This record gives sequence, C-alpha cells and structure tokens, in this order.
Amino acid sequence: MGRKVTLFDLADALGVSTGTVHRALHGHRDVNLQTKTRVLRLAKSMGYRPNLAARYLSLKRNYRISVNTLKGTTSFWDEVRSGIEKEANLIGLDNVELEFRTYPRLGEGEPEAFEEALRAKVDGIISFPSHPKSFRACMRRAFRARIPVVCVATDAPDTDRLGVVSIDTMASGGLAADLIGQVIDGKGKVATTLSDLQITEHAEKCHAFESTLRSFYPAMQLVAKIEDHDIETEAYDKCRELFRAHSDLAGIYITTEASIPVFEAARDAGMLQQLTIVTTDIFPSLVQQIRAGSVLATIYQRPHTQGRMAFRVLHEFLVHGSCPSPQVTLAPHVITRGSLDFFLLRKAIESTPEKGAQIQLDSHELEGFAIE
Repeated sequence: MGRKVTLFDLADALGVSTGTVHRALHGHRDVNLQTKTRVLRLAKSMGYRPNLAARYLSLKRNYRISVNTLKGTTSFWDEVRSGIEKEANLIGLDNVELEFRTYPRLGEGEPEAFEEALRAKVDGIISFPSHPKSFRACMRRAFRARIPVVCVATDAPDTDRLGVVSIDTMASGGLAADLIGQVIDGKGKVATTLSDLQITEHAEKCHAFESTLRSFYPAMQLVAKIEDHDIETEAYDKCRELFRAHSDLAGIYITTEASIPVFEAARDAGMLQQLTIVTTDIFPSLVQQIRAGSVLATIYQRPHTQGRMAFRVLHEFLVHGSCPSPQVTLAPHVITRGSLDFFLLRKAIESTPEKGAQIQLDSHELEGFAIE
C-alpha cells in the first residue's frame, strides 16, 4: 500500500468499526470467532503490524476529550453525543474520559465552552463551530497548545482544525430542490429556512438548493431564505410573515431540525395543504407530519454516525499521531412516507443490538459513507 497499514484500513476493508478490529486483534471475548478470524486473516494479508510503543503509551495514558455541542431543540445533538459515547465504549479501553460542554443555543456559551476546554488542558476537542469566522482565534490557540479539534456537523474553513465530519451538504440541498421541483412541475415560488447563514453547513445547503433550481428549474423562484437562529418563536413569526407576503408559495425546504414551527405557521395561515415540504432529520413530532402526508421527504443527516466518526478521527490522531482524513463526508438518507416504517425499524434494531449482531449492524450503519 506504500504506507503503514492502520486499524482504519482493516475496518474499512471489512466494513466494521475500528473498535471491533481492535477488540478482535486483542482477543476480547465479545467478538465472535468468525469475525475474529476474518480480522486476523486480513491483518496478516495486508501486512498489519501493531505499533507496540504507541500501544503501550495508549494503554498507560489517559485521554480527556471535550465535546462542545448545542443542547438542541430535538434529538439531533443527543444522537451526535450518543454516537461519540458509543464509539468511545467500542474502543474497549478505560483511558478515555469525555467531558460534555453543552450550550443552550446559537451564540450563547459556545466561545466560553471552548475557552473552558482550553483552560482544562484537555487532549482533544470535538466541536460544532456555528460561527467559524469568530472561532478562528480560539482554534489558533488550540493549535498552539497542541490540542487537536475535530468539527462535527459543520466545518470551520481556513482554520487549524484537524478534521471535519459532516453530511454531504451539497447533495442534501440538491436533493431537496429536485424533489420539490419535480412535484410542483418546475414552476412556482419556493423558500428555505435555516438557522444562520454564517453556519457553513446551512449556507452550503442553501447554495446547492438555489444552484439546482437555476440549473434544472428556471421557472421556479426562490423568494426567501428565513434565518431563525434556532429559536422556535422566531421561526414561527418569520414564516407567518413569509406566508402573508407570498400566499401562493408552492414549496419550502427546511434545512434544520426546526421544522415544527414552520408547520404551525403554515397551518395557522391555512397553507399547509398547498405546500410541498422537504425537511431535515427525524424525530417523533416530525414522524407524525410525515405519516399525515404533510412532508414529501426528510433528509436524514445521520447524527449518530457523525458522532461516531468524529470520535474515531480524533482518537486515531491522539493514539497513533495520524489523521485518516481531514474531511469525512456522509451520504444523506432520504426518508419518505413509504420508507418511514422500514427506517424506524432499522433504527430501533441498531439502538438495541443483540449480542452477536454487532458486525452486521456496523456494516449497515457505515453503508453509503465516503471519506474524501
């Protein structure tokens, strides 16, 4: 391969987690014999050689990782944090301590959480940089202190971050535009809602949405980009104003988890039935809207997998000193009313896997993601 084979190489080739590979190589009891045999055979064929010095140091040293994320209004960030915890547990070591620094909303407590992590001299940070331009100074201090930072859900371009794990934002925005455009026959007014255009993820989704409209649906008009700053009352008020100004609006793309206020505003304006709506992610109150036919599709951002991959990238760097990829991009999943029950069933199985089924679930969970 021209370079040293890593746990990541073995995990990618087998379609399992690095934690599974690690436990198989070290004879842990919770890995079945068939999986252990596959791992050992592949390790031998690929010429894998463990770094004994790094292994000794990794076993002796304790790592403290700060997880800086939003509290969130739905389950998105809970799933990201759950994914981080799950991957930390799958590593099979007791020397990783997670410190959760959770701030209430955009612009409230985010810089303070980062500064607190720096003062605590943690070994690494997983962070959601909602305002990357104002975050550059913090990132530079982290770089000088040799504290690696992995961004999750959105990027902080032109900073010293180690890597980023996120959904494919351009694919998400393009999918939303194409879905709405086909349903409304490529004609009519549409709008988008987002938290803040300063957030790279949201800006890229909107750009892809608008670009797809220009390329394939020139007769459609994007009349508004509603910034709600992750505040439900603001989302409701601004959407009510949007619906009053454009009573003939045909479609709306909700790029964030804050979709319920939009539904409420549309219902109160008497426009819910006329709108073709594409949302983001999935949670109980949104499931009801999908079942009722109020939502054409939702674009699932795979938050649990985002959390797991963010931890993998950071842990690999801390233990082995190498970053497998500075950018891990996950393919989004499109969920419609017809596929909803199948998705929910699979999600329920993955959240409570039976003993011995871990390999199969890991393979399905990672299906469709690409490292760029």
